[in-house]
Amino acid sequence: MSELSQQITIQPPRRARMSPWSIGAVLIATMVLIPIVAVIWFALTPTENIWPHMLRTTLPRYLTNTAVLMFSVGALTAMIGTGAAWLVVMYQFPGRRVLQWALLMPLAVPAYVGAYALVDFFEYAGPVQTALREAMGWTTARDYWFPAIRTRGAAVLVLSAALYPYVYLLARAAFREQSGAAYEVAQALGAGAFARFWRVGLPLARPAIAAGVAVVMMETVNDFGTVDYFAVQTLTTGIFSVWLQGGNLGGAAQLATCVLGLVIILVTLEKLSRRKSKFFGSARGQRPVTPTKLRGWCSYMVTLLCLLPVIGGFLLPVGVLLTHAFDASQWVAPGLRKAMAHTITVGGIAAILTVLGGVFMVYGVRLTRKRLPALLMPVTAIGYAAPGAVLGLGILVPLARFDNALADTVVKFGFNDPGLIFTGSAAALVLAYVVRFFAIGQGTADAALGRVSPSLPMAARSLGRTAGGTLRAVHLPLLKASIGSALLLVFVDCVKELPATLLLRPFSYDTLATRVYAKASLENISEAAPAALMITLVGLAAVIFLARANR
Repeated sequence: MSELSQQITIQPPRRARMSPWSIGAVLIATMVLIPIVAVIWFALTPTENIWPHMLRTTLPRYLTNTAVLMFSVGALTAMIGTGAAWLVVMYQFPGRRVLQWALLMPLAVPAYVGAYALVDFFEYAGPVQTALREAMGWTTARDYWFPAIRTRGAAVLVLSAALYPYVYLLARAAFREQSGAAYEVAQALGAGAFARFWRVGLPLARPAIAAGVAVVMMETVNDFGTVDYFAVQTLTTGIFSVWLQGGNLGGAAQLATCVLGLVIILVTLEKLSRRKSKFFGSARGQRPVTPTKLRGWCSYMVTLLCLLPVIGGFLLPVGVLLTHAFDASQWVAPGLRKAMAHTITVGGIAAILTVLGGVFMVYGVRLTRKRLPALLMPVTAIGYAAPGAVLGLGILVPLARFDNALADTVVKFGFNDPGLIFTGSAAALVLAYVVRFFAIGQGTADAALGRVSPSLPMAARSLGRTAGGTLRAVHLPLLKASIGSALLLVFVDCVKELPATLLLRPFSYDTLATRVYAKASLENISEAAPAALMITLVGLAAVIFLARANR
C-alpha cells in the first residue's frame, strides 16, 4: 500500500490561461469599442450641460431634419433600387446587359461630390438657367421662376441618387434567387405583371430590401458633406457646430449619442421586421426566372427608366466634373499631389491594419474558442454603423489626453517634449478608419475562414505546425482572393470618408476628400474637380469588383 502511494503523484489543478490569440482578439475588440464608450461617457459627464438649452432651441430642428432625410431617402431608394432590380431580372429590353451593371456605378461617386455637381449644373450661373435665359430672353432671376437648389428636398434627391445601389444590389440578388415556377403559377391563376411583383416577388425579397434600406438610412445619418453644402442642419452637422464652434464637448457627445441611438433603433427595427419571417429554398434545384422579352415602345420606356438613376447618380456628376477638369493647370495645382499621397498612405495603412486585424481576431476566436473573445467579436461591427463624426469625437479627445500625459511623462524624466505623437500626426486618422471599417475586414475573414475545410489545418497541426505556422502555410494562401477584396473595399471607403477625416486630420494635412470639401465650400468647383474625379476612379474599382462578384 505504501509503494502504491509513493507511485501516485497528485497533479495540481491547471490554471485556465488566455492564449496570445485570445488576448490579441480581446485587445482588438477593446480598441474598436473604446471610441463608442468614450462618447457615451462624455455625454453622461458633461462639464457644462447644455442639453436643456438644446432641447428648447436646436435639437428639435436637428431631429426633424435628420428624420425627414432618413425616411425620405429610405423610401426613395427603396422604390428606385427595387424597381430597377425587378426590371433587369424579370424583363429583356434594349441595353439590359449594360444597365444591370451600370446601375451600380453611382456607388463610385460620393454623395457630397454629387451635391457640388448638382448645384453647379442648376444654379443661376449654371448651364441650365443660362440656356433658359438666352432662349427665352430673360435678363434677371425676377423674370422667371426656378426651383431653389440648396434645399432639403435637393439633399434627398442627391443622397438617393448616390445610395440606391445598396438596395438595388440586394434586391437584384433576392429576385434572381427566386423560383420561376412561383411566377408561372401566379400567372396561370390570372395575376398580371404588377400583381406578380406585389404579391410574389416583393414579399419574398422584403428581407433583402429592408437590409438595403437600413444601410441607406445609416449612411444618410452619417452624411456631412451633402447636408452641410445644402445648409440642412442635422444631428451630424450639429456635432460639428457644438464642438468646433461652441467648444462644448459634452453637448457634442450628447448629440452623438442621439445619432448612435437612431442607428441602434434602425438596426433593431430591421432585425425585428424579419424575426417572424422565414424563407426556405426548395431542396431540389429550382428553375431560375426566365426574363420576359419586351417589344415596341414599352421596351424603350423600361430602358429609359433604368437609365435615369444612372444619369442622375453617375453621368451628370462625372460630366460636370469633366467640364471643369479640362484645364490642365488644375491637375498640377498646389496641394493636389500631396493630398493624393496622403490619401494613398493613410488609406493603404488603414486597409492593411483593418484586414490583418480582422483575420487575426477571427482566427484567434476560432482557434481558442474562448467565450469572451467570441462574445466581443460581433460587437466590433458597431463601428461600421457608427457615423464618422461620432467616432472622430470618441477618438480625438481620449488620444489628445493620452498624448498630453505621455509628453508630460517624457518631460518629467528630463527628455525633450515630443509633442502630440498621435493627434499631431495621421495616426488618429488611421485609427478612425480601422474602427469605422473593421466590420468589413472581420466579416470577410469570417466568411473566408468558414469555407476552409477543418481537415486542412488539423493535418498541418498534426505535422508539427504551430497555430501561426498553420495560418501562414494553410489559411493565408486560401484567403488571398478574399483578403484582396477586403483590402480594396476598405481602401475605397477610407478614400471617400469625410466627417472623421475633417475632425481628425492634423493641421494642413489634406486628403482628396477634404480637398474636395474645402474647394467646393468656397464655390471653386474647378479646383475641386480633379480630386473628385480621383475619388470617383478609385470608387469605380470597387464597383467593377462588385459587378464581377455578382455575375
